Amino acid sequence: MSETAAEISIYDRIGGENALDRLVAAFYDNMDALPHAADVREMHGPELTEIRKVFKNYLTEWTGGPALYSPVKGHPRLRQRHMPFPIDNGARDAWMACMTKALDETLGDTPARRELEGNIAKLADWMRNRA
Repeated sequence: MSETAAEISIYDRIGGENALDRLVAAFYDNMDALPHAADVREMHGPELTEIRKVFKNYLTEWTGGPALYSPVKGHPRLRQRHMPFPIDNGARDAWMACMTKALDETLGDTPARRELEGNIAKLADWMRNRA
């Protein structure tokens, strides 16, 4: 019996660890480069080494890869963890612009990439905490 796309994790469908390495690197590079993402970039602090690792670990687990995030950080509680930061529509849109560009640069146009982008957009919508 062959596995269908629904039975194979997005993690595996996009290329696993190497794909997420490229995605996270491109995402934060875009955050540094896109002028309209300056406010969102500032929320992350000057040093990104640790947050890059945490984000990659989160995405790995969230997309169906190895559990790298929860054994270290516990339940994600993403909205609660981000409450101190003013995430309005503008911040959400700037964050998504960085992510969409990173997806375009690293994953191309595939069904798995489109599914991942849709899931990430829903997550970004959920993270808004200001009008």
